[in-house]
Amino acid sequence: MADVVVGIQWGDEGKGKIVDRIAKDYDFVVRYQGGHNAGHTIVHKGVKHSLHLMPSGALYPKCKNIISSAVVVSIKDLCEEISAFEDLENRLFISDRAHVILPYHAKKDAFKEKSQNIGTTKKGIGPCYEDKMARSGIRMG
Repeated sequence: MADVVVGIQWGDEGKGKIVDRIAKDYDFVVRYQGGHNAGHTIVHKGVKHSLHLMPSGALYPKCKNIISSAVVVSIKDLCEEISAFEDLENRLFISDRAHVILPYHAKKDAFKEKSQNIGTTKKGIGPCYEDKMARSGIRMG
């Protein structure tokens, strides 16, 4: 059986904190979609962790963590998050079909924000999804 935590407000509902509270009891935690624009802060064993791409299960040694193909990945930000953890070997799996956010995505995002004031974080998430839908994006694999 699987349990799913779903948000219906486009973020900021506290999904990450809920997953953190229950992750220790699960074998797998999956980051289904999104990018590094949002995040959540967790205090685990007295240490503060800010997670943007990493699934909350990364804090628990028995939990395997999956970043799915629907996630858009900033390699730089993911590497920074990974470096905050001691042992993710055989516990972190990233879909080879997840799309990579490239520098031009962030530039395009910033230009759109300046010209259209759409409320973006300017991190390139929207333009990366545009490339994904157009089947022209670069994937992890």
